[in-house]
Amino acid sequence: MAILVTGGTGFIGSHTVVELVKDGRDVVILDNLSNSKICVLDRIKTITGKSVKFYKADLLNEDEIEKVFSENDIDSVIHFAGLKAVGESVEKPMLYYHNNLTGTLNLCKVMASHGCKRIVFSSSATVYGKPKSVPIKEDFPLSTTNPYGETKLMIERILKDITVSDPEWSVSILRYFNPIGAHESGLIGEDPKGIPNNLLPYVARVAFGKYDHVNVFGNDYNTHDGTGVRDYIHVVDLANAHLKALDRAAKVTGIEYYNIGTGIGYSVLDIIHAYEKAVGHEIKYVIGPRRAGDIDECYADPTRAYEILGWKAQYGIEKMCADSANWQMKNPEGYGE
Repeated sequence: MAILVTGGTGFIGSHTVVELVKDGRDVVILDNLSNSKICVLDRIKTITGKSVKFYKADLLNEDEIEKVFSENDIDSVIHFAGLKAVGESVEKPMLYYHNNLTGTLNLCKVMASHGCKRIVFSSSATVYGKPKSVPIKEDFPLSTTNPYGETKLMIERILKDITVSDPEWSVSILRYFNPIGAHESGLIGEDPKGIPNNLLPYVARVAFGKYDHVNVFGNDYNTHDGTGVRDYIHVVDLANAHLKALDRAAKVTGIEYYNIGTGIGYSVLDIIHAYEKAVGHEIKYVIGPRRAGDIDECYADPTRAYEILGWKAQYGIEKMCADSANWQMKNPEGYGE
């Protein structure tokens, strides 16, 4: 029996595939390569010593999904595939709704037709909107502030409705906080297109001379150093959460929700200073005005994942930044062309 990983050559997907293969699991990857590179497969093989079956396919094409299921004995799915840039989602909402929702509906339709009713879904802390308090628990009110977040919340609701209509389904919703870092080999890591939207890849590029400085948006928040606080999690810790969720999904039916974070809030300056330690020199930053919509702090209460899945983050901020720096140093142009 195989595990299908949609979006398996992406940042989180590739790290999860590595952990699955290391654990002796049979893996099939489906990816349209819109936000990843085919060379990732060779790097996964270098790390694990094993080749992973790959299909260049798009979830918007139901026939392509059908081919994957017809040619493999798939009993569970980890679903990463989807468009993910918040800013782009505001500019192109129809693209995001069509891609993320239609793709998921097509996937679930083919899964059901093949009797495959186990799925771990890659959701996000964005479904909590602007929480009134921290740490954030899974039963907090849900709301979103952009179309990307709305697609995550809508898919959660679709999957919930599927479990109501067919009690044989087993769904694990993993709400990620802020994945950073890279595999310690430096062979796979985060390779954003163009100017990075997220903090750590931007800090990495400043640290290695690609950009002049980091823009810090606001230093008057109600936090320990005035800069915004978020919950950053090592991508390998996040990957291992999926293995635990798969094991759980094999034992229960219905739908369950888990926050996947460290439960610790790190500020923007904490990240910059940890990265300085990793690279051995200062990183220039400039304090600017706040961005509209940013909040003081946002971090998880991951107790539920620990108590039910037996999962807990193992790595702290220094390891996250050291592995990121190692990836950036070895891959200054990312995966290249």
